Amino acid sequence: MTIRQKLHTALAESLKNLGAENVSFSLEHPTELSHGDFATNAALASAKVLAKNPREVADALVQELKNQNIAELESVHVAGPGFINFKLTDSYFQELNKTVFLEQENFGKSGVHLGKKILVEHSSPNLFKPFHIGHMMNNAIGESLVRIMKFSGANVIPISFPSDVGLGIAKAIWSVMQQEHAFLYDDSASLESKMKFLGECYAAGTRAFEDNPETVSEIRKINEEIYRAENTPAFELYLHTKKLNVHYFENTVARLGSHFDSYIFESEAGIVGEKIIREHIGNVFKESEGAVIYVPEESTHLPTLVFMTSEGHPTYETKDMGLLSIKFDRYNPDLSAIVTDAHQVPHFDVVVDAASKIHSEWKEKSVHVPHGRMSFKGQKMSSRLGGVPLATDVLETVLAEVEERSKGRENTSTAENADAIAIAAIKFSILRTKPGQNINFDPETSLSFEGDSGPYLQYTHARIASLLDKAAGLGIAPAYKAGEPATDLERITMQFHSVVESAISEFAPQHVVTYLVELCRTFNSFYGANKIVDESDQETSAHRLAVAKAAQIVLKNGLGLLGIKAPERM
Repeated sequence: MTIRQKLHTALAESLKNLGAENVSFSLEHPTELSHGDFATNAALASAKVLAKNPREVADALVQELKNQNIAELESVHVAGPGFINFKLTDSYFQELNKTVFLEQENFGKSGVHLGKKILVEHSSPNLFKPFHIGHMMNNAIGESLVRIMKFSGANVIPISFPSDVGLGIAKAIWSVMQQEHAFLYDDSASLESKMKFLGECYAAGTRAFEDNPETVSEIRKINEEIYRAENTPAFELYLHTKKLNVHYFENTVARLGSHFDSYIFESEAGIVGEKIIREHIGNVFKESEGAVIYVPEESTHLPTLVFMTSEGHPTYETKDMGLLSIKFDRYNPDLSAIVTDAHQVPHFDVVVDAASKIHSEWKEKSVHVPHGRMSFKGQKMSSRLGGVPLATDVLETVLAEVEERSKGRENTSTAENADAIAIAAIKFSILRTKPGQNINFDPETSLSFEGDSGPYLQYTHARIASLLDKAAGLGIAPAYKAGEPATDLERITMQFHSVVESAISEFAPQHVVTYLVELCRTFNSFYGANKIVDESDQETSAHRLAVAKAAQIVLKNGLGLLGIKAPERM
């Protein structure tokens, strides 16, 4: 049990003693450390139930808490109109820091989802469209959620739902067939060049379909051949290029630190979804002008959507219905999280509303995590007609900037470190935002070693590693000195458990980002105010090193939750 859980339990018991059972209240870390280590609104939340003034309730709660003789509490007092602040003992922090040393990479883990199975669906690309910066955004969020949910004790299964059928892919195949494309079968040709060509064909096929009526019937014919898996040149080309796309996708996400346990393709989900839709015409869905639609109840204020076109083709809604069926039949998860663009919120809401009338758990156990759009140096992302920065192009651009700034820095200029810094800069910019918010990524501001950035967090980790190495060379090892007052750095380090709990419960990596920035700022203030490695006072140095080492462990664990590497040298 963490100290936060212990205090929460003590507050609930105290409220019960006062006659206010089952009152909902918050227990958070104050913004200012001078206010204490925790603060609660329990008195304000229960005042109406008890028919008393909040301040009066707060005084009574403080007395109840003191009667419990909580060993970790140094003081508890009323502040303002009825808030209660808690300050923990110095000895508590020393024992906590020893726990950090003991648990290492396991420190901060929660058992809230222990024994549960959680699916995290993310990075689901449209095949034949190169992996661009928008896909990287989805991947950063999804991968972080995978790691956060593993930290919760769950058995996490990351899956991807690639779009491998549809009119857009037929347009790309048609365009490829209009050009010389033998190099697509040439193993000596680079995968990047093949993907660039396919991306250009996707855009060209889209333009041709819109601008040249003569191509429409040809593209629709190819679309039918792909849907029906007919043995035609177009279908054979499709199968080959699909393999290229999946291979490219796996290479790209591996560089970003991701992997997937399973793929569920739209072609598979479409078949399953169509069967479900047709079985429920009349009770869930209805026919309208040759199409099959779903009409939500008026009270939901959701739009009516088409699930089967008049040509008999499944729409995205039907494919997502099939996906739900496959996921729950195949994995039987306790929770299924889906990461998508925020623009898909209405679509998702309609699908799960319809799904709830088929299997209620499909809605009850599904969580939608939306994200905004990403711009690159102010240019809006749009992949419909091309012109979008590819993920690899963005990485190389940022990497070039890292290498330029790293001249003269021996450790930073290594290829591995430079790549880690570039990825950290991008991921930090993505993960610091709240769900649904748009992002404007600027390499110039995102690569600072001094401000709020991924490299700043990495540099702080490397700085602590350097201090530890320097001390080791002098024969000084981290060791706590009894009786030392707790520092602000120790108090911030203690908050990691609460931050992880919030990130888990809210599916919100941004809580970890905000915390790590504050942790690094606090360490650098500690570093600036104290001589940490002092050969003339080894006992004090050993204690300060222990405080720094505990912060480093927490920083590394937090970076791991974000999918960001923690270099030892920079």
